[in-house]
Amino acid sequence: MKVLARALASVLAGAVVAAAAAGAPKKPPAKGPAADGGDPARPASIRSAKMPPVTRPILFDTPQADAVLAALEVFPPDNPWNQPVSAWPVHPNSRNIIASIGADKPLRYNDDMSFVLVPPDQKRVEVKIVAYPGESDRGPFPVPDNVPIEGWPSNYRRNPRHKDLTLDDVQRDRRKLGGDRHAIVVDPVGRTLYEFYQLLRTDRGWQAAQASVFDLKTNRLRPDGWTSADAAGLPIFPAVVRYDELKRGLVAHAMRVTVRRTRRAYVSPATHFASRLTDRNLPRMGERIRLRADYDTSGFSPPVRAILKGLKKYGMFVADNGVEWAISVAPDERIGVLHEELRRVKGSAFEVVVPPR
Repeated sequence: MKVLARALASVLAGAVVAAAAAGAPKKPPAKGPAADGGDPARPASIRSAKMPPVTRPILFDTPQADAVLAALEVFPPDNPWNQPVSAWPVHPNSRNIIASIGADKPLRYNDDMSFVLVPPDQKRVEVKIVAYPGESDRGPFPVPDNVPIEGWPSNYRRNPRHKDLTLDDVQRDRRKLGGDRHAIVVDPVGRTLYEFYQLLRTDRGWQAAQASVFDLKTNRLRPDGWTSADAAGLPIFPAVVRYDELKRGLVAHAMRVTVRRTRRAYVSPATHFASRLTDRNLPRMGERIRLRADYDTSGFSPPVRAILKGLKKYGMFVADNGVEWAISVAPDERIGVLHEELRRVKGSAFEVVVPPR
C-alpha cells in the first residue's frame, strides 16, 4: 500500500501545485448544516467526561486507555473529521467514482492502527528520518519503549505464523516482514499527535521514513503537497475505529478507507496525492464517502452497527492506496473478528458526497 504510494509521491514531487488546484480549498467548508460547529452532541459528551491522570505510557487496548479516550477531544468540533455529512449533497460523478473502486466489492477492515497514550512529560528521543525529511516534522519525539507497531497485538496473535513474536521482535522487525509499520503516539493532556511511517527500532535508536505532528486543538493542516504517515497527508489516529467507541454504539467521527486506484489530485483536508492517473472517475485523496441513508443495518451485530451508523453520519476519507473498501480498526483483542459481517456491505451501498455551498 504505502510503499507504492511513497514511490509515486517521490516521482510526482514537482507537481504538487497542480494537484492543489485540482482539490477543494484548504479550509473546512464555511457554510451549510454540517459546517457550523459540527455535531454538538459529540463535544458535549466528551467534555462531560473527566480525564484520569496520565502519568505513564498507556497502551490503547486497556480499560485505562478507554477512560482517557472518552475525555479526549480530537480536533475542534468544526474539524472535517468531526463534521456530520448525512445532509451533504451527492457528488455529481458519484456513481462512476464508486464503480471505479468496485460497486460489487465488499467493505472490509484492517486491524492495523495501534497507538499509545503518553504523559505530557514523556521523555523525548531522537528519531532518524531516513526517507522524507523534507516533508517531516522535527523531533525529538515522545516515543516510549512500549510504542506498538501497526498490527500489534491482534494482527500478530491471531496469525499462527506470527503469534510467538514479542513487541520487541515487531519493533525491530526481526522476521523482516517489512510493510508500512505505522506507529502512533498521542499526548492526550497536551492534545498533540505524533505519527510515524515505517518506524523501526535499531541498536542505534529509532528510525522512521516519515514523521508528522498534529495539534489536536486546531484545524491546521499539513503544508500543501506534503505527505504524512498516510499517503493523503491526513492524520491516522482520528480515523481509527476503537473498542471504546464500539461499546458506546457509535463511531462518532469520519473513518479512513483505502482504495486500489486513486487520482493524481487531492481535496481538502488531504494535502497530498500518490498516483499518476488522471481519470476523473477515480477518487481523489481526501474524497468523502458515506454509507447511504437507506441502507438497512438492523441485521448486524452491535459493533458492526456502530461502524455503519458512523459511516452514515460521518462517512470516510480516501486516505491511501491499498485493497479497496478497507477501513482501519484498532488491533485490539477485545474487538471480535468482524470480517464476515462487514463483507455483507458492498461498494454499491456507498456514495461520494461534497460539502454544501
